[in-house]
Amino acid sequence: MKVSSRKTRSALSHAPDDWYAVDWRRVERNVRGMQIRIAKATRESDWRRVKALQRMLTRTLSAKLYAVRRVTQNQGARTAGVDRELWDSPESRWLAIGQLKRRGYKPLPLRRVFIPKANGKERPLGIPTMRDRAMQALYLLALEPVAESTSDPNSYGFRSHRSTADAMSQIFVTMSKQASAQWVLEADIKGCFDYINHDWLERNVPMDTAILRKWLKAGLIYKGQLLATEAGTPQGGIISPTLANVTLNGLERELAAHLDAKLGITKAKKLKVHVVRYADDFVITGVSQEILELEVRPWVEAFLAVRGLQLSEEKTRITHIDQGFDFLGWNFRKYHGKLLIKPSKKNVQTFYRKVAEAISGNKTVRQEDLIRLLNPMLRGWAQYHSSVVAKQAYSRMEHLVFQRLWWWSKRRHPNKKADWVRRKYFHSVGNRNWVFGVPVVWPDGGSRLLGLYQISDMPIRRHLKIKGDFHPFDPLWEQYGEQLRQQRMEHSMRYRTQWVTLYMSQGGLCALCGCKLTDETGWHDHHLVYRMHGGSDQLSNRVLLHPHCHQQVHVGKLVVTKPVPH
Repeated sequence: MKVSSRKTRSALSHAPDDWYAVDWRRVERNVRGMQIRIAKATRESDWRRVKALQRMLTRTLSAKLYAVRRVTQNQGARTAGVDRELWDSPESRWLAIGQLKRRGYKPLPLRRVFIPKANGKERPLGIPTMRDRAMQALYLLALEPVAESTSDPNSYGFRSHRSTADAMSQIFVTMSKQASAQWVLEADIKGCFDYINHDWLERNVPMDTAILRKWLKAGLIYKGQLLATEAGTPQGGIISPTLANVTLNGLERELAAHLDAKLGITKAKKLKVHVVRYADDFVITGVSQEILELEVRPWVEAFLAVRGLQLSEEKTRITHIDQGFDFLGWNFRKYHGKLLIKPSKKNVQTFYRKVAEAISGNKTVRQEDLIRLLNPMLRGWAQYHSSVVAKQAYSRMEHLVFQRLWWWSKRRHPNKKADWVRRKYFHSVGNRNWVFGVPVVWPDGGSRLLGLYQISDMPIRRHLKIKGDFHPFDPLWEQYGEQLRQQRMEHSMRYRTQWVTLYMSQGGLCALCGCKLTDETGWHDHHLVYRMHGGSDQLSNRVLLHPHCHQQVHVGKLVVTKPVPH
């Protein structure tokens, strides 16, 4: 969006409707065009041009609008920093654009909070203020194209279009054959986000060094006291995952280059050393325990030490594939020469504990409310494991959940017989008995049974791994990226058939602004003719909109039309 400085100052003084008047499709096109140019310069190793383009992008109005929208529409938008300020109105969002300036910028300290981890410990988070979050989002727009261009092929954490399932599929490709490597180095970095060396980051992260230094040294506020930050990147900042990825980039490529130089390309290839990384967790395969212990591990430790990091002694081990290993919530193990991937015992136990706590913590709620609380949890867990050998784990989990619900039901009526409790809370649906459910009135006026989600109904379908060379900022990969995004959104929401129909009919784009609908942006199901005016729930009367576009339609009383399928 090319706007003169006078026009920008004038626009900032306008009424709050200006936020709703933004042409988001044009904003997204402008930002993406600059990112493509940055990625091209990075591939050509023209670092002077990269720096110039990054500086240009962070000063554009389009990038600032994009950054403010990103931090005000994600889940963290309702969590304030130390200044207790939230940009929850169009006025505050529009005024925030004028605050995103490099000159005179000084970030406020982070607000320290703790969230529970699966192992019972607590994970520290640092919550920046809204302004600092928006500044991070702004500079992340300029850093992402460089980070993507320099990332290892098999790094899957916190990267566009990549997921844990892609990492799992790559391990399967690497270890499933009879001639594949049989040994694995399971590596875990000790407190990765807490110990990354600040000097190394300032020397090696390709972004504005002065801004980066200010973020790293901003400090923390905990129990009313200001604590200095001498190392690490705070978990909670929008740019922190990318900084961690940049820190660990090269682990795969440089290890391969080291082995080729030391042993020769032919001999190094026979060692079958492959790295698969997701954020700060990674595994390295090899043909023997000796290779991993004597050659690979010392090199990895030296690689990490330069960055201020070290391996966790208690979590790092070398394992044979016949014994199996856990990674990203799955267990990888060969049974009689066949590699099977199953939900790990730890993952199953952690999820069951979460469900049990949800049930026991809601002893007095209505059955309908408990079902609506549990269904997203059950569906999400089942979907995460839907591309591995999980049917046995599904059946076991269903049995355990049933036992907890039977206890919940009987506890509410201690003086009633078991048969009475069964008839009140459990029903028969088709050939399935003991369905935990309750009749409810649906929006169409009919009464139907709202039942607990059956985990075993989740079909097992093999995950289609992303191509290793995919680059989200290379125009040659544009069509592939769009197809992949739509396929994965369709797959993740397949239990909502009407939503999938709307999504596919719109080409995965918002019906108002024409920009992408993703998990990060969220969406609203909008009725073209409002129900209060006699509109129906038919698909012909509904479209999907971004949340902010939905607000824009209602505030501006705009008319939305049904998109024409491409």
